[in-house]
Amino acid sequence: MAVKRITASYVYTLADAEPIKNGFVQFDDQTGEILSVGACAADEIVSEGALVPGFVNAHCHVELSHLHKKFVKGSGMAGFIDQINALRDWAGKEKKQELVQEWMDKMWKDGVSAMADISNDDSSFDVKAKHSMYTRTFLEVFGSEPEMCDGVMSDVTELQKVADEAGIDAAPTPHSCYTMSPGLLSESAAAGLKRGYISYHSQESQEEEDLLLKGSGAMYDNRVRNGMSTPPVTGESSLKYFIQRLSQAHEAPYDEHILLVHNVCLAQDDIDAAKKVMNNVWWAICPLSNIFIHNALPPIQLMRKNGLAIALGTDSLSSNDDLDMVAEMICIHSNFPEVPMSEILTWASLNGARFLSKEDELGTFEKGKKPGIVRISSIDDNGFVTVDSRSERVI
Repeated sequence: MAVKRITASYVYTLADAEPIKNGFVQFDDQTGEILSVGACAADEIVSEGALVPGFVNAHCHVELSHLHKKFVKGSGMAGFIDQINALRDWAGKEKKQELVQEWMDKMWKDGVSAMADISNDDSSFDVKAKHSMYTRTFLEVFGSEPEMCDGVMSDVTELQKVADEAGIDAAPTPHSCYTMSPGLLSESAAAGLKRGYISYHSQESQEEEDLLLKGSGAMYDNRVRNGMSTPPVTGESSLKYFIQRLSQAHEAPYDEHILLVHNVCLAQDDIDAAKKVMNNVWWAICPLSNIFIHNALPPIQLMRKNGLAIALGTDSLSSNDDLDMVAEMICIHSNFPEVPMSEILTWASLNGARFLSKEDELGTFEKGKKPGIVRISSIDDNGFVTVDSRSERVI
């Protein structure tokens, strides 16, 4: 065993609510196993910054890395979809694989130990299978026309076989209410539930809500203009519509792990409806992506008031300038300074690990775990990130 000890002004174990000031982490330098944590002696020289467990990027589309810097910001959801449709296929598989490798390597170096990732094809599978970062891949399906359902499900079943052969954890998942016929939404949800996990884009924009509530708005107009079917106008939120479609997969309650992503338009009655039927639900936020597309943020105060299990993601390089978890934390702290740093880090590490069922290994500094150790620089006197903060993997 090669024992190593490192120090920092703040050590966020995330097993405890408060950080250790002037603390240390002792670990096996060969295996990464945590051996002990604690406070330094009064006369010990302490390094600057904060030590935190490796991050879990709870929502990413790493296969879209070829779209970096190609999108116009502030287009709204309908405009963003138009850009995706126009640009997503410009690169071939070899180029996409090259960029997946590059960005996964960067995330790893920046401290991401695991990721919940969305895939529409197999271009990321070989990289994921060999990478040090753990990923659970959600094979996202969409298709607005009812007659597409059988073909889409057949295609995703074949993609599942490719993922299984590559040796990566993967399962089908529905994309969102606005890109799917009711039947496809239920069938893909059922396929994901059988594997125990769903990651679902939920209430990302007001345009999405208007589509379900009133059958109007920019997204509705976009769909009609392009000759596409639209979901039924329910007069209810898109999250409640999703819950109704889940009931066609199997009756509530849902003990499977369900990740609701974005939640920009989340309201109290939506939270109540989800809690009533979902026993293991996490709520992913991607603040920089939400600002990029429609200059909006999720209702974090409401989410905290309800004790929701929030997880943090970056979304893709089509809607973000980077896949930088610390940049997301800086955004949260800038807009919600009342949220304790330990809570933000719990969103960035432990809650994502719990969603992925990896909390026995990741998410906290506790003896015997191997979460990865990350140093965040330029921490202020209260232990918070600053605009100059950066992260770097120690092990």
